[in-house]
Amino acid sequence: MACATCHGLDGRGKPEGGVDPSNITWAMLTKPYGLTHADGRTHPPYTEHALELAITRGKDPAGNKLLSVMPRYAMSREDLTNLLGYLKRLDQDRDPGITDSKIVIGTLAPTEGAMDGLGQAVKAVTAAFFDELNSQGGIYGRRFELKCVETVGPPEATRANIERLFRDEQIFAITGGSIAGSEKELVPLMAQQEIPLIGPLTLYPQIEHPLNRQVFYLLPGTDELARALIDFASHNATLNNRRVIVVHSQSEINTSILAAVKDEIKKDRLSAPLVYDYPPGRFDAAKIIGQIGRSGRDAIFFLGDSEEALAFMQEAETLGWFPYMLLPRASGADLFVAPAGFNGKVYLSFPTSPADQSDEGMKEFGALAEKYKFPPHHLAAQILAFSAAKVLVEALTRAGKDLSRENLIQALEGLYEYRTGLTPAITFGPNRRIGAMGAYVVTLDLKEKQFLPVSGWIDID
Repeated sequence: MACATCHGLDGRGKPEGGVDPSNITWAMLTKPYGLTHADGRTHPPYTEHALELAITRGKDPAGNKLLSVMPRYAMSREDLTNLLGYLKRLDQDRDPGITDSKIVIGTLAPTEGAMDGLGQAVKAVTAAFFDELNSQGGIYGRRFELKCVETVGPPEATRANIERLFRDEQIFAITGGSIAGSEKELVPLMAQQEIPLIGPLTLYPQIEHPLNRQVFYLLPGTDELARALIDFASHNATLNNRRVIVVHSQSEINTSILAAVKDEIKKDRLSAPLVYDYPPGRFDAAKIIGQIGRSGRDAIFFLGDSEEALAFMQEAETLGWFPYMLLPRASGADLFVAPAGFNGKVYLSFPTSPADQSDEGMKEFGALAEKYKFPPHHLAAQILAFSAAKVLVEALTRAGKDLSRENLIQALEGLYEYRTGLTPAITFGPNRRIGAMGAYVVTLDLKEKQFLPVSGWIDID
């Protein structure tokens, strides 16, 4: 039996099921005038020896028997000494980055090359969000202090920068920011340091078992988008009888996506796919089509970028071949110049939709953007940074004034269908770390150069 199960992580007790566990902080146990409990039981203040008797024999300092729900423990002298030492500091024991007057929050901002603009946008939105919250008094009398760490250079350098931040600064939790390309270095670091990370930007959430309790993703990654696209195809009258061939370059990431695709195909009872892979960096549309065109397959699940998908379709047009194209990772807008024969035959999956954006959510974001002069670019990243901060603050509010990282994690795990006003509803749980587990599917109207929704939200949880 863990003591915290009844007495709480802070030792103050949490009444449940008609039982009112005692406050076991040292200041309360040793009050000089003793204690009187709700059931009328009274006793002098505890001493170290009296507390040992309570733990091992179930008696208070007056010799009264404690309730039967209080376990009696057989403990070594060393364990008892350590436990008493901890109880003496329990009411002053706090996680790093939190005091009676402030909470220190971190964010991650890429500052190199093409990612620099995204980093500046994320930093601006996050800083504005907490500045605005501070102007309203913060939460439970605590104001926020924001620390930003640059994710620059190779993944090893990014990890070193973050480790330096953790060493030099007291950080309670991290919100938003990009971990793209550094997932394998940064996600384990959060577990090692026991620092919650909420809403990092990445296409590849790390949700393998054992589960990393510290990291909470708002949106699905490419594996989940691929699953949603297959699920859509299995329920679509036009696509559910099509024979699929998966085309991808050889990489660890694509191997993971392929496994997700095969698993979803099996679950949805579709015909097993053929697979064509090619060496990385050696995409040759003519060669690929020359080999797979004879397979008789008429639906291509294509794991490449928009440029490669476009080249594939243009080459297929020269042969008069217009298969259905399923694209879980292409951006979409670049494909509006695809050959006309593919009109209505290209399907993409997206983690968000304009339908997710409520009037209230857009008004709130727009007012903040105007007041703090957000950069005009990287709107999607800004919206996700804003939403991540909202999710964090909602969880902090639910965790209450007696805050700890563990309380925050438990509050996050309790979020169900939480509406940010800008994203799909967010739901976490003890075994769920992707808030919006699913996607929307659209097709391309090549004549009008626009996306046409062909599904509602596809839940793949």
